Amino acid sequence: MLQAFNMSYEIERKFLINGDFRLFVRKSLPITQGYLSSVPERTVRVRIQGDKAFLTVKGTGNITGSTRFEWEKAISVEDAQDLLLLCEPGVIEKIRHLVPVGEFTFEVDEFLGDNAGLLVAEIELPTEDTLFDHPVWLGEEVTGDVRYYNAYLSKHPSTKWK
Repeated sequence: MLQAFNMSYEIERKFLINGDFRLFVRKSLPITQGYLSSVPERTVRVRIQGDKAFLTVKGTGNITGSTRFEWEKAISVEDAQDLLLLCEPGVIEKIRHLVPVGEFTFEVDEFLGDNAGLLVAEIELPTEDTLFDHPVWLGEEVTGDVRYYNAYLSKHPSTKWK
């Protein structure tokens, strides 16, 4: 019989960028990620972020798209490089810029390759109704819009949208 385990949930909101955030960047990291499974009910991602690597499983989001199950484990960069070879076509490459605003930090992803030109800011929150500062460069909210999920972008690059 399977035992219950502690589930972790991620509460995150996403926004497009509508202005210059670069003056406020505190750190930037290159990210390469691929998907062993891009099925929305159980997305399995392999990510190399700077000199670290992770295997992540995400579940389906709630009705707003802001909260979903997330399980993540650190793995070696070498293992991640091997797993990337097994991933579905459409590896995502981006630069993640960390931008502190008030008590939170926005992660602004600057996409490269087939998604070049796309900028998406994400903020992780402790609860869905947590208030946070909205900097002037923050644009339209796209939380829950599947087009801005990395798994979707890996198969449907933004440069090919009509």
